[in-house]
Amino acid sequence: MIQSGDAPRLRVAVVGVGRVGSVLGAALGRVGHQVVAGTGVSAESQRRAERLLPGVPLVPADEAVGQADLVLLTVPDTELAGLVQGLAATGAWQAGQLAVHTSGASGIAIFAPAVGAGVVGMALHPVMTFAGRPEDLQRLDGVAFGITAPEEFRPVAETLVLELGGEPVWVPESARPGYHAALAMGSNHLVTLVNDSRDVLASAGVEDPTRLLAPLLGASLDNALRLADEALTGPVSRGDRGTLEAHIRALRGTAYLQPYLAMALRTMQRAHAAGRLTRLQCADLLEGIEHAEGDSR
Repeated sequence: MIQSGDAPRLRVAVVGVGRVGSVLGAALGRVGHQVVAGTGVSAESQRRAERLLPGVPLVPADEAVGQADLVLLTVPDTELAGLVQGLAATGAWQAGQLAVHTSGASGIAIFAPAVGAGVVGMALHPVMTFAGRPEDLQRLDGVAFGITAPEEFRPVAETLVLELGGEPVWVPESARPGYHAALAMGSNHLVTLVNDSRDVLASAGVEDPTRLLAPLLGASLDNALRLADEALTGPVSRGDRGTLEAHIRALRGTAYLQPYLAMALRTMQRAHAAGRLTRLQCADLLEGIEHAEGDSR
C-alpha cells in the first residue's frame, strides 16, 4: 500500500481520455509515472491518446483499473458516481490503490463504494479550462488545484499536484459545493455576461463588438482582481438612476433585461457595503429596479 508522504513512481490508468484526462496523464508521465492504460471509445479520444499518450493502450475500464496504482477518473461529473459504483460491483478496485477524480463539485464521499475495497479517494480539481492539446501541459504550471483527501493522505495529494506543476489549495469536504459554485460564478457566468454584452452591442449596430470590449473587459478584470470593490464603476455605483432607467428602456422586451436588473441590484448592494452609496441612493435605485421588474412580469 502507498504510504502517506511517500512519492513513488506509480502505474497510472486514465479512465476517460478526454481533454482533462489526456493532459493530466501526459503531465504525470513527464515526471516519471508510467501511464499503463486508458479508456476511450470515440475517434476523438483515440486521436487525443495518440497525440498526448502515445503507446498507451485503450482498454475497458475494469481492465485499466486492474493494472494501476493510481486511477485517474476524468469522466463527466454526471457519470462519476455510477463509474465508481460500477467498478466496485465488478470487483475492479484493489486495496492500496489511489483513486483521483477531477470534478470540482464532488469531494471524496463519492468514493465510498471503493473505500470499502481499501481504495484511498482524492479530489484534485484543476482550476483551468482544457483543450486537450499539448500546449495545455505548459498551462498547468502554477495552476491552482482544489484538493480534498483523507487528512492522513493530504501530503500525497499535495505532492501529486506539485508534480503536475500546480499549486494545491485545500478545500474541506463540506465546502466543495460552495467552492464549485464560486468558480461557476466567476468563469461560466462571466462567459454569459460577456456574450450578452456582445449581442447587445451587435443589435445596436456595432460591427465588431469584440474590438470594443476586449480592452475594457481586460482592464475591468484586472482591476477587480487587484482592487476588489474599489474597481466598481458605472451608473449604479454612482447612484445614477437616470442612466439606469435609460438602460432599462433600451433592454425592455429582450432576454437581457432580467440579467441586467439582477446584476444592477447586486452591484448596488456591493457598492453600498463598500461605502460608495448611501441608503438614500440605494432606495432610489431600488425603486427603479423594482419598477422595471414589475413591468417585465
